[in-house]
Amino acid sequence: MKKLHIRDEFIKLGQALKLAGIAENGVDAKEQILSGEVFVNGESENRRGRKLYPGDQVSVGVEEFEIANS
Repeated sequence: MKKLHIRDEFIKLGQALKLAGIAENGVDAKEQILSGEVFVNGESENRRGRKLYPGDQVSVGVEEFEIANS
């Protein structure tokens, strides 16, 4: 599983999808989230502003990554 390293305490889900290269922009991230494609820690997530902390795991289709401290 890929690691997405962050410098701050948390990152919002929409930002994480863009940083991981899964979404090209905010609109793309929003559409993926609202369509039910995005899972956080194994549960469907529909909030673009969901705060992700180190240890949280995100999956979108076959893409997966874990939030980690840098």
